[in-house]
Amino acid sequence: MRSAILSIALLVGGCSPLADEAQANEVTQVAEGTIFETGPFAVEGLPDQKLTIWLPPGYATSGRRYPVLYMHDGHNLFDPAQSNFNKVWAADKAIIGLAERGTIEPHIIVGMWPHGEDRYRQYLPQFAAENAAGSLRDSVIEIALGRNIVSARYLEWIADELKPQIDADYRNLTRPPNTAIVGSSMGGIMSCYAIVERPDIFGRAACISSHWPIALPESAEANKAQVDAIWRDWLSEKLGDPDGRRIWMDHGTETLDAYYPPYQTEIEKSFMAAGWNKGTDWRSEQYDGAEHEENAWAERLPEVLGWLLAKE
Repeated sequence: MRSAILSIALLVGGCSPLADEAQANEVTQVAEGTIFETGPFAVEGLPDQKLTIWLPPGYATSGRRYPVLYMHDGHNLFDPAQSNFNKVWAADKAIIGLAERGTIEPHIIVGMWPHGEDRYRQYLPQFAAENAAGSLRDSVIEIALGRNIVSARYLEWIADELKPQIDADYRNLTRPPNTAIVGSSMGGIMSCYAIVERPDIFGRAACISSHWPIALPESAEANKAQVDAIWRDWLSEKLGDPDGRRIWMDHGTETLDAYYPPYQTEIEKSFMAAGWNKGTDWRSEQYDGAEHEENAWAERLPEVLGWLLAKE
């Protein structure tokens, strides 16, 4: 029971307010650059949303346009005091370091905060919930606290409402090769969902420590064939040719990540079957000894973004 409670905690724990930056709260808990928070604000069909937007050093004076990195779990990106576990991805430091070395272009970061206990139902891909059956479905319902899954609406909001507002309010590059989406755990599978369902918007995705089991690990293990089929059928129908897209996938080997390797193997088969080339269109890494937590993700984020966002 304790492991089930821990797993739930790891999975769940986690208008146009942008146009008037004067209404946003500027915060300064970053190494460099400028960061704003806006919200919570109402979004039809979703829990209230909140954003953290980071502008890289020099944004105010450069006159240039920047690619954009959309990241789930925005509260865990910059400031330990705002994070769930007093540790962060240090996404700003990763971008600055890579840009200074010339590996990537500096990026704007848009962090979307989850809404507490609604995180799971906002990040679980709609098709996965709709196709889960038996005890797997029971596990999905348990983690979602019996509430409806809203990930399709969440993706629609990011792609069709939030991104156009970011495009209007900031000097950014708008095409898919310049628009990335990144997340971990449930945010990892949400990022996969986004780039597969909306290739017109997203050209890059990082699926870090992705929770491919979709539900409590114990339930997923008992239903692994069903879980594999859910992902395989969806990817077979939706993935298509890479067409310039690039996807990073990874996992550790400890705590919740210890469950992921056999699921990751099946996911990779679908990418290969669709004609995606390993190393150029997609990359998958295992980090031995790494746990399912922010310090581990922060440690490898420069490698992740260095490959995912590399200059053409």
